Amino acid sequence: MARSLWTGSLSFGLVNVPVQLVSAVRDLDLHFRQLHAKDDTPLETHRVCPKEGKEVPYEEIGREYDGVIVTDEELSAADPAKTRTIDIESFVKLDEIDPIYFDHPYYLIPAGETDGTVRAYRLLAGVMEQSGRAALGRFVLRTKEYLVAIRVREQALTLSTLRFHDEVRDLDGLPGAGGRTKPKEVKEAVKLIEALSTDWDPSGYEDEYRKRLQAIVRKKRKGGEIKVPETDPERTQPVPDLMAALEASLKSYA
Repeated sequence: MARSLWTGSLSFGLVNVPVQLVSAVRDLDLHFRQLHAKDDTPLETHRVCPKEGKEVPYEEIGREYDGVIVTDEELSAADPAKTRTIDIESFVKLDEIDPIYFDHPYYLIPAGETDGTVRAYRLLAGVMEQSGRAALGRFVLRTKEYLVAIRVREQALTLSTLRFHDEVRDLDGLPGAGGRTKPKEVKEAVKLIEALSTDWDPSGYEDEYRKRLQAIVRKKRKGGEIKVPETDPERTQPVPDLMAALEASLKSYA
């Protein structure tokens, strides 16, 4: 199990459930170090004042936003009050939350194995799963306050930080949004969607880009030569006859 990032309690009316927060995902990306191509020496990052031409120590670094200089002490005035409680403010139907609002996922696990803690945890998870609702609340992680959605996954509580409404861009003015469509094209497109429809199985989808990167690293380690594949220019061109393309696609899945 991943290490705990936060320990506190989940407040549900007059019931407090002691919980720990752990990340629900892991970073499997390949992280490359930047080197000087001339001699393969790892590069270092330094903050340099262009006026003086020398490195600036951390204690001399200031902050500016929109022409206003703010000190660390002044910034701390905006810090939320640090609490050890996730306060549930309301419950909403899970399917009413647009997935675009979900940010980072975590697991909430019982903080301890006492009978009272486990019973309270199972009670909340059970009634939330039965009701099909998600709990909305706020909590402070490090120095930032987050809006969060708490839901049930396989009888365990999960917490997802949420984006605030004004962080999601409006669709007004986006090209392609709305507009008219041709009924025949819609009918064929629906058939194509139905032909491609299947049950959701996350194990059926893998990170092909990461696999290609790993293959390149393995080949380079063995002294192999890496050849960049040619791109297919036809895949980036607009479809000349949308109806014909839909019909051809349907035939390939028949």
